[in-house]
Amino acid sequence: MSESVLTPDVEGGAASRAPGGHARKGLVLAALGIVFGDIGTSPLYALQTVFSIDDGAVQPTEGDVYGVISLMFWSITLIVSVKYVGVVMRADNEGEGGVMALAALARRLYADRGRPTRWLLLVGVVGVALFYGDSVITPAISVLSAVEGLEVAAPALRNVVLPIAAVILTLLFAAQRYGTGRVGRLFGPVTACWLAALALGGLGQVVQHVEVLQGLSPTWAVSFVLDHPGTAFIAIGAVVLVITGAEALYADMGHFGRQPILRAWFAFVLPALVLNYLGQAALVLHVPGATDSPFFLLYPDWARIPMVVLATAATVIASQAVISGAFSLSRQAMQLGLLPPLTVKQTSEEESGQIYLPGVNAILFVGVLVLMLGFRSSERLATAYGVSVTGALVVDTLLLLVVARVLWHWQPWKLALAAVAFGGVELVFLAGNLSKVVHGGWLPLVIAALVFTVMTTWRRGREIVSANRRRMEGSMEQFVEDARRHGGSRVRGVAVFPHPSKETAPLALRANTQHNHVLHDTVIIVSMASANVPHVPPAERLTVDDLGYADDGIQHVSVRLGFADEPDLPAALRQARDEGLLDPPGVDVEGASYFLSRGSIRRTAAPGMARWRKTLFVGLAKGAANPAAYFNLPPDSTVTMGSDVEV
Repeated sequence: MSESVLTPDVEGGAASRAPGGHARKGLVLAALGIVFGDIGTSPLYALQTVFSIDDGAVQPTEGDVYGVISLMFWSITLIVSVKYVGVVMRADNEGEGGVMALAALARRLYADRGRPTRWLLLVGVVGVALFYGDSVITPAISVLSAVEGLEVAAPALRNVVLPIAAVILTLLFAAQRYGTGRVGRLFGPVTACWLAALALGGLGQVVQHVEVLQGLSPTWAVSFVLDHPGTAFIAIGAVVLVITGAEALYADMGHFGRQPILRAWFAFVLPALVLNYLGQAALVLHVPGATDSPFFLLYPDWARIPMVVLATAATVIASQAVISGAFSLSRQAMQLGLLPPLTVKQTSEEESGQIYLPGVNAILFVGVLVLMLGFRSSERLATAYGVSVTGALVVDTLLLLVVARVLWHWQPWKLALAAVAFGGVELVFLAGNLSKVVHGGWLPLVIAALVFTVMTTWRRGREIVSANRRRMEGSMEQFVEDARRHGGSRVRGVAVFPHPSKETAPLALRANTQHNHVLHDTVIIVSMASANVPHVPPAERLTVDDLGYADDGIQHVSVRLGFADEPDLPAALRQARDEGLLDPPGVDVEGASYFLSRGSIRRTAAPGMARWRKTLFVGLAKGAANPAAYFNLPPDSTVTMGSDVEV
């Protein structure tokens, strides 16, 4: 476990963009492929699940069908159009979105007021944990629901559905190591074709049965709930499937900005979704047997195989968006000290956000495959879906209310209205999905609980280890004074010591002087610290301190990064040299030697954390990535030194 504490930084970001007309169109098309993959594929299984849940409690009658369609439409309107697009996306953190960015924004706002912020971090961790639960289910249910179209188009192929889906997912996860840049260029056009197919499929039924448009009236939802409260409560557990992926609109805002997402949603995605759901409803009303597969039965026989192919491509895109989101969120969590350092590989020279985390990829792949082979159908998988989604929605609402109170100075009545309109509805969704817990809904909750345990254990363990290490390291000020007083051998060259702060002396530096009795001519101690913003401009990143003396060759460089930035210690040193911040000017940082303080962590019986959590922390520390790779240090110039530290 390295002493260094890093923070991420991404150059640019949504806030810095001011695209012109053609660029805006390009961003809208790109947003279609990346942002709306999950919510755009919900028509494959959402209405079908409503009529299959709880052994067909919802019937294909006029009252039930119109009631369900009304619930779906107004859920999309309230949660997606109003909450996320209209309100939440205004709460950007330096152009970035997502639960981690929202939690960081809330912490910064409250820290400025001298308020406690630890609980806000815990809320953010809960949101992240729920996202991971969702990340395992989304690829499985999306791809499987698309391939299941073969059962409608060619019933004889029923037995090959599961193997085909497994092969597609295996290829998808195997391809992650090569990056998604080239494939990503196709995402927008493919998703545009998919949305056009959704709209055309639904439009055919809507034109034939115009009366289905009355299902958009909220009166049908109210009547459905009042006349059949028990059935409506059951239906709500499946209705929530139409808003899965809503948080992606906010999470991906940093890639495209608010305006392209807003335009894509209202101009393309929302009309296509509404038309398709209305078309499915009209079909079910006039062909009750269509409840088995209302989506694929919308299309004529000749179009079903092509629709299976297009649906599979769309669900692969949706799965890719979730996987990429898990990579991005994992890196942010690492840089905020919530996960141990993991191996991160950059897969694009142009886009810093295109990364590959082998460990996360492997865990997701195993989880997705086990889940799909265990449940074996999208209908059964749908019973496990929704719990983590609704939980994440509630977390976003809670953080939104916290931010709105300070950032926008909302009056109490506005906060209460938002709490009821958003949080109240989402809590009803959550309650409706809790009935699924015994039928598979426990799975995402278990995944979320495991992630939450890992994150809180790692954070608490780091606090204990850091405190024990500081006692071993001793004062940096005293080290400098001793070095000046006693002198000692100085050797030519530059020695760089990554270290969390300038208050204490790195263990590797002490070991070098006490055991080797040498000190390099130029000693640079580097601390890379996290900021509660996604990006820190290059001009604001570096601070250099001579530690009291300008002539002793010992200096400290503080590098301040945003939580979305990629740590690169040598690049930070080159920037410091080029800006004339280092002494001597023009120092040879390319030829520097890097000394990492990395000792083993030993579990003890000391108080502070349960023994089982200490065991988990030690295991996580042993499995952490090599800090040299994490900090992008040159392997041939890096030496690891240090002493054992207790936890």
